Amino acid sequence: MNDESLRTLQFLLSRLERISADSVVAHHASGVRGAMLRTVEKLENDRPIPSHEVRRLVESGYSLLQRAAEEKVR
Repeated sequence: MNDESLRTLQFLLSRLERISADSVVAHHASGVRGAMLRTVEKLENDRPIPSHEVRRLVESGYSLLQRAAEEKVR
């Protein structure tokens, strides 16, 4: 699970950092990115991370990307 989780988190990090600072979700995305960066660091150092924590971050990341995309369409 660690390799797949790591790749998913890195993908989300790269996308979340592209959310415009003018976006309503930018502040929240910044907080989630910080948590993801700490989690990626732990995964890279082979420190255990509860799977529910990784799952929560991934779900939050995709949700924020969805909200930012919807905002951009309006």
